[in-house]
Amino acid sequence: MAMTKARHRVYAMAFSQMLVCLLLLSDLVASVSRDNFKTCDQSSFCKRHRRLQPGASPYVVLMESVKIQSSGMEVQILNTKNNVRLLMQVTAIKDNTARLKINELNPLRKRYEIPVGDALVGEPKTQDLKVLERSDSSISLGFEENKILITSRPFRVDFINKEEPVVSINAQGLLKFEHFREQSPPQNEGQEEPQDAPPAPAEEQADENKVEMEIPEDKEEVKKEGEGKQQEEDDNNEPGMWEETFKTFHDSKPYGPSSVGVDVSFPGYEYVYGIPEHAESMALKTTKSGDPYRLFNLDVFEYELYNPMALYGSVPVMLAHNEKRTVGVFWHNAAESWVDISSNTADKNFLSKIADIVGGVSNEIPQTDTHWISESGVIDVFIMMGPSAYDVFYQYAQLTGTTNLPPMFAVSYHQCRWNYNDQDDVKNVDANFDTFDIPYDVIWLDIEHTDGKRYFTWDASKFPNSIEMVNNVASKGRKMVTIVDPHLKSDGNYRVYQEAKDQGLYVKNKDGNDYDGWCWPGTSSWPDFSNPEVRKWWASKFLFDDYKGSTADLFTWNDMNEPSVFNGPEITFHKDVKHMDGFENRDLHNLYGYYVQQATAEGQLLRSNNQERFFVLTRAFFAGSQRWGAVWTGDNMGEWSHLKVSNPMLLSLSLVGITHSGADVGGFFKNPDTELLTRWYQAGAFQPFFRAHAHLDTKRREPYLQPEENMQIIRDVIRARYSYLPLWYTLFYEGEQRGAPPMRPLWVEYPTDKDTFNMDDEYLIGTSLLVKPITEPGQTGTQVYFPGKDQVWYDIASYKSYQGGQSTYIEAPLSKIPVFQKGGSIVPRKMRIRRSSALMTHDPFTLVVCLDKTGSATGSLYVDDYHSFNYRKGEYLLRSFLFQHNEFHSQSGDQFGSFSTKEWVEKIVIVGLSTRPTKATLNVKGVESSLQLSYSSDNSQVIIRKPGVNIATDFSIRLS
Repeated sequence: MAMTKARHRVYAMAFSQMLVCLLLLSDLVASVSRDNFKTCDQSSFCKRHRRLQPGASPYVVLMESVKIQSSGMEVQILNTKNNVRLLMQVTAIKDNTARLKINELNPLRKRYEIPVGDALVGEPKTQDLKVLERSDSSISLGFEENKILITSRPFRVDFINKEEPVVSINAQGLLKFEHFREQSPPQNEGQEEPQDAPPAPAEEQADENKVEMEIPEDKEEVKKEGEGKQQEEDDNNEPGMWEETFKTFHDSKPYGPSSVGVDVSFPGYEYVYGIPEHAESMALKTTKSGDPYRLFNLDVFEYELYNPMALYGSVPVMLAHNEKRTVGVFWHNAAESWVDISSNTADKNFLSKIADIVGGVSNEIPQTDTHWISESGVIDVFIMMGPSAYDVFYQYAQLTGTTNLPPMFAVSYHQCRWNYNDQDDVKNVDANFDTFDIPYDVIWLDIEHTDGKRYFTWDASKFPNSIEMVNNVASKGRKMVTIVDPHLKSDGNYRVYQEAKDQGLYVKNKDGNDYDGWCWPGTSSWPDFSNPEVRKWWASKFLFDDYKGSTADLFTWNDMNEPSVFNGPEITFHKDVKHMDGFENRDLHNLYGYYVQQATAEGQLLRSNNQERFFVLTRAFFAGSQRWGAVWTGDNMGEWSHLKVSNPMLLSLSLVGITHSGADVGGFFKNPDTELLTRWYQAGAFQPFFRAHAHLDTKRREPYLQPEENMQIIRDVIRARYSYLPLWYTLFYEGEQRGAPPMRPLWVEYPTDKDTFNMDDEYLIGTSLLVKPITEPGQTGTQVYFPGKDQVWYDIASYKSYQGGQSTYIEAPLSKIPVFQKGGSIVPRKMRIRRSSALMTHDPFTLVVCLDKTGSATGSLYVDDYHSFNYRKGEYLLRSFLFQHNEFHSQSGDQFGSFSTKEWVEKIVIVGLSTRPTKATLNVKGVESSLQLSYSSDNSQVIIRKPGVNIATDFSIRLS
């Protein structure tokens, strides 16, 4: 939740320790604008890297230092301008992935590396990497169908898949690795040695990072070539190296410059995607004429659209796609990062040199060049070789994990507002949803529910009996969510704050004292969530004995966890804030929100003894955050432009693993008119995370408060969401298994269709549904592109068919969102809509069979208890459906799953039959019986009513 003009400035009046510190929330950042956030030119390390000229690389590979093992290779890299050596490690990872890592050979102090088990689920499993060719100037390594070509002078690494180069590292010669160093006079005269620096290993002494050595004649020649092409990176007196000021904020930089950067090229690719979070198109744009894309988790008030500014979360993953294959790179670094993108053509001279390796070079090869720059850490890049998008999803999932199967309520509709005022307000909202027959699963409480913004507490006057309130909501199968932010009010009488203070759990300022800043409660401190022990402490706060007034039906929302610091630089931590082991916030900033969500999820697991699935929504995130819950796109505005941009934003998140994501329906700020609100509900109902939310100063806009026509349309689309819950749930299960997102760009499923590569105003849900939200005012129709030249698509409401491979104008009055089911698919639905998803648990299924041009269709359905982890013990059903040759078959799709359920098959709808059947015969274990059927010639639709078979039973139906 960002700050508003009326409430967001905190005035602090500090007296002696005996006086009370009075803080008034008004307009700290009354007009938060782009000026509050850095550009690349205002970030010294970004500016240093960006001014490098292509081809100026002073780095060479010392081939004589090559060490080969079956699991990988390591070799030293020399900076010929200053004789500093780096160590590069190249490993082959199982599932067609490679890893390239560059660190200082002998650093003055330990450089930050993300601990294994955080963004990465564990140490990646390696496979054999074989030497194919070796010379004094290069070495070629091989694994699976891939080759890795390492060239010495100048240094570059090329990754080749199926005889074609697909990713190149340092092809532009932009590698820059700022080694740790001592500050030279006069800056360090009279200064004390910085304290709390992570110690270097005992054998790595201070002067060893500059290695004196003899450079052979060929390397001496390279050294001369490099001089004059690149500014001297060891100029300790350059502004911004040892301290930096932005506006009135000073960054002390006690350890000096430590940034890293290198270019990553994609020969053969015009389109790249990913690196969220930005309010931008899905296909990333060139940054030649503006700033790079920035990855730095920030609280950006009323964020601007279609620019590369940083937002709340960062996932440094990029996918490149062409008609032949998809590849991806994961930049495993949690520091502030910038990514430049430019479109070029591949280096034909270089490709011609490796023509014998790659099998020839075409005359003109498009290429996308990217330049990755991070303020600190090491270069640690995973290259995911595909070759399909689904392969890349799986490869990335093997590294950082998948979205855990959410409980069913989390996939349903959520009702939120800042704030529902008290227990009576909650009771009335809950009752009105029932009165107007609108289903919902979760009602949320924002910061005002607490005792003076003290998290894990309740306002006793407004919520005197929270357990009774939660239980009343839960009696209808519903849940509640309360907000728990990471800033803790500085109040000795606030137990949680004092506990953390007494145990030394807070992040420290540069002087070693508890860091304090301003947020919603006024002066606050922040636990150091990078410390596993702090995360354990935080998790314990969710135990029922600790979080008084909570129940098993209460879940959590983590906001402001970038973290947001109202009086901090760029509204966040100072970069010299200290974390565990003396590392600075500059080293791991983008992980802070990840850790908050992880600790919160672990708290919910702790309270249920790891029996029940958790649900945690977060605003800040990083690679791997998908393992800990859902994400939303932050403080959007109730404007048509923000509705429109939500589609590419969510597609970008989905491509890089953040698959349970959504945007605030209606927009957080402002008052959308009824048309916009209606259209937004239609879009949200077909997106992965479906929550309406609104700012404190907006008008109440619950669905039942809308004019009758709009209320009915909104009710219908929410009910449609509930009817499709079996599909969503099945897709989330499949996503947990393989990493594929439920919400997908068209090109993922139609990889050779170039018309889809830049398309982000329509998308797929799984492979079965095509969605084209209406995002313009007054629009009563839209052009829909139907992919697949041999494909047929069916309107989900009328079953009217449309030919694939073309655009068609579709009528879309206010009551309609264009959604189409693919011919050849079978989609499970539940048509008995109740007050909540929990009340639909035992209800029957309707199976919608839309046939392709051959008269065939396939589909699947996943079923479990919808809330516990028992499915991981084999307590589940996975059904496989097939319609072919006028026969429908339902059989087990998994020999290991076994689960008893009351759910059964109520109806089967078959669309697209070429001939009218007159008879339907059910076969269950060899016993046949006749079924009732009806036929509509308007859309060749057959309805088979009440097969009455339990969904766990194998059966078939023959039409004749």
